[in-house]
Amino acid sequence: MRNLLLSIALASAITAGAQPFQRPEPPKQTHQLRVGDLTLGIDAERGGKILSFKYKDQEILSQSRWPESFGSTFWTSPQKEWNWPPVQEIDKGRYRVEHDSATRLIISSEVSEKLGFRVVKDISTDAGKKAFVVKYSIINESDQTRQVAPWEITRVKNEGVIFFEANADNITPAGLMPFTSEGGAVWYQTDEASENRKINADGKGWLAYSANGLLLVKRFEDLSADQPAPNEAEVQVYVNRGKTYIELESQGAYTTLKPGERLSWTVCWYLMPVEAAANAEDLLRKVNITK
Repeated sequence: MRNLLLSIALASAITAGAQPFQRPEPPKQTHQLRVGDLTLGIDAERGGKILSFKYKDQEILSQSRWPESFGSTFWTSPQKEWNWPPVQEIDKGRYRVEHDSATRLIISSEVSEKLGFRVVKDISTDAGKKAFVVKYSIINESDQTRQVAPWEITRVKNEGVIFFEANADNITPAGLMPFTSEGGAVWYQTDEASENRKINADGKGWLAYSANGLLLVKRFEDLSADQPAPNEAEVQVYVNRGKTYIELESQGAYTTLKPGERLSWTVCWYLMPVEAAANAEDLLRKVNITK
């Protein structure tokens, strides 16, 4: 849907005699946090996105500069509340810096005119876990009671393997992507197709991706099947058409917020080296280290 809408917009602009499409200014890291061999780069000026996550000098996130294809962002769920494109104030607007130190960064978005929500991202280091802790808060700044869920979207290259704990028979739509089951997890070896694909799954509180000798693990609250927002899911994987990029997505519980109330949801980010020939058992052993 996102690529179709972009194509329509470009065609309309050309037909109307508008100026040719210009790519936006490339994002830049305005802040960095470090813990051990890990470095996290954030752009507070453009959506508060996490642009880079490195083990030593090895990058795990997509560095594409085409819009909506790089770094890690945050949206509110369900998507039907805003359709497409993502809400400007939350996804691309400037985030105000509320705290900035060597171990912690707190940034806050403007209030979304459309939704009435403000997003706060509290990113800190955890030296004991050798991880970063990303706490997202959604604040209802409107005068109406609203329902909403948190949603993290992390983009990686289309290569390697994606895996998480789930029942393969309950991944929907069935057969859209070639998942297999092994060791108590489901596995997707990245492939290429001419269409965009997305699956939903009831996970168990973690999502992992391994490529080029690195393992990325995200840990978050495990939801029961009735907790996600309507037509959404705890774990989602979006594969953009062609050999371009993949989105690793996780969501928190669908929550009712009265005016002035907030919800908070935490995702722990881990990144570690793995052997090039690591098999399913090896990768799951590494994932267990992050518990």
